[in-house]
Amino acid sequence: MAARAPVVVLAPNSFKGSVSAADAAAAIAIGLRRVWPAAELRLCPLADGGEGTLDAVLAAGGQRRSARVSGAAGAAVDAAYGLIDQDTAVIESAQVVGLTDARSTAHPVEMRSTRGVGELLRLLLDAGVKQILAGLGGSSTNDGGAGLLAALGMKLLDTNARVIEPTPAGLAALARVDAGALDPRLRDTRITILSDVDNPLCGERGATAIFGPQKGVRPETIPAIDARLAHFARLAEAAVGRSAKDLPGAGAAGGLGFALLLLGGELRSGAEVIAEVQQLDTALEGADWLITGEGRSDRQTLLGKTPLIAARHAAAKAVPATLLSGGIDRDALPELSRHFAGCHSIVFGPTTLEACLIDAAGLLADCAEQLARTFAAARG
Repeated sequence: MAARAPVVVLAPNSFKGSVSAADAAAAIAIGLRRVWPAAELRLCPLADGGEGTLDAVLAAGGQRRSARVSGAAGAAVDAAYGLIDQDTAVIESAQVVGLTDARSTAHPVEMRSTRGVGELLRLLLDAGVKQILAGLGGSSTNDGGAGLLAALGMKLLDTNARVIEPTPAGLAALARVDAGALDPRLRDTRITILSDVDNPLCGERGATAIFGPQKGVRPETIPAIDARLAHFARLAEAAVGRSAKDLPGAGAAGGLGFALLLLGGELRSGAEVIAEVQQLDTALEGADWLITGEGRSDRQTLLGKTPLIAARHAAAKAVPATLLSGGIDRDALPELSRHFAGCHSIVFGPTTLEACLIDAAGLLADCAEQLARTFAAARG
């Protein structure tokens, strides 16, 4: 008697710069169906709070909307967001101040601001939204969330009581913070911060020192910018009456985490929240196998990235989990192998990154097919 067709849960993250999590899951499904046409495939595209979070949430239901707000360098951008229901919305900081926005990143990082994220939040408050899921990651900004807070009514003033620009450069003149006009509706709004970053705002593990260089912060300017953010944070905390700069996650997205924590937001693992939204545990009930993956897997994966969270949920259900990623760091294989029943790259031979990005869906399908053939042979 032939073995029954398996039940497989497909729970990848997006492959950055190439395919969304939903498209990655669909591509893996194509490969598996070449071997098991009758297989029950349960697609649960995931994310960790960074790029792809909006798509992953909306894959479970909701409406995609767009708003015109300020980009990181001030020029208007059309930022996508989602309405899950009448009271709940999801935003993704990368949609407003993303590192992939060439127009904004053409300006020095010292001149970039998160004002547009605050503008988007204000629009949601105007629409009556009471709960906001805020995915942080992939931002080009390093302003400590000063722009966001300014857009929501916080006044940043110099010694002459003049309003300063809420940018790393502008913060050099900061003398006083007035939170008296901060939007009062925020007190009745629940903000859930989705991030896998646990760094504080300042210091050796802070936003500027750890993430600033990838956004254009020059090594010689790190101490000065870090000191400005620390000064801003102390004044903002005193004005609001809440401490946040030393909390885990305050350094996420160049300090957007600090601003949202200061407003009373709650930091949660982005991957865990999306797993809940996608009902991953329910999908794993009675499953034979889980396949997850991401653009590149290395030791960072073990710090709470999407594939690790998916594997932990699978382990709790006694379901083997396989990692299928664009690239695997060979040095991390021993550690990765403790969590996955096989770690596989979708690359079949020497190639270029550009070629992989273009054909990621096809490569995923082909590799998934080969994995399925191995799985089928082992089942007999």
